[in-house]
Amino acid sequence: MPKNPVKASPPASFEDAMQELEQLVIQMEAGELPLEASVAAYKRGAELVKFCAAQLDKVDSQVKVLEGDMLKPLATDLPEEE
Repeated sequence: MPKNPVKASPPASFEDAMQELEQLVIQMEAGELPLEASVAAYKRGAELVKFCAAQLDKVDSQVKVLEGDMLKPLATDLPEEE
């Protein structure tokens, strides 16, 4: 396992951020990181969560523009069969 699990550069994509976040969680849950590395991993995880939330907000805005702000609630109930 690497001594420094934290990358300094911003993620290239939402998917890359999620994959890095997953790896950080796995490493932290294993309990094998020294204290300083755990704190750094936690900080990096917070940055990745913030990045992912911003990406999701951007996509949400784009969808609203594409749909002309006429988004309808997702139908969760299926029609009943008679």
